[in-house]
Amino acid sequence: MRRGADGEHMESAEPVVRTKSFTYKTSTTWTEGRSGTIGSEGKPTLKISSPPEFKGERGVWTPEDLFVGSVEVCHMTTFLAFAAQKKIPIVSYKSHANGVLEYIDGDYRFTRIVIFPTITVGHGVVETDVHALLREAEKHCLVANSIASIVEVNPTIIVHPG
Repeated sequence: MRRGADGEHMESAEPVVRTKSFTYKTSTTWTEGRSGTIGSEGKPTLKISSPPEFKGERGVWTPEDLFVGSVEVCHMTTFLAFAAQKKIPIVSYKSHANGVLEYIDGDYRFTRIVIFPTITVGHGVVETDVHALLREAEKHCLVANSIASIVEVNPTIIVHPG
C-alpha cells in the first residue's frame, strides 16, 4: 500500500517486486593438455577435461557432463521441494538424462536435454498428482530456465503398494 496526497492508504497498481540474488563461485586450474580441476570452497575438487570427442581425457568429468547433470539435478531437487510442500511421500527417485549436442551455424550447442526419472511414491498417491508436480518442477527449475535448450521429462511413476 502507499499513501495518497491526503495521507490515506491506497492500493498500488504496481506489484511489489522482491528480488533475491545469490552468487555461486567456482575456480578452475589447468593441469595439462586439455585437463584441469574445478572446485568451490568447502567442496571436493573434481578432475575435469574436454570430452574425448574434443581431444580430452576419457573417464573424466567434462563441461558437457556437468551441464546435462546440472539440469538433471536441478529438476530432481525442484521436484522434491514441491513434493515436500504438497506432502506427497517419495519412496525413491532415480533418473538418467541425455543431452544432445549439435553443430549449428558454426558452433556446438545443446539443443535438447531429456530427463528420464523413475519415481516411486507412497501408497495411495494419485499418479496425476505426481505428473502435476513434475510439470511444476519442469516450469520452475532455475537451471533449465537459464538455458536455451529444450528440456523434456519422460517419467516412470510407481505407486508403492500398501
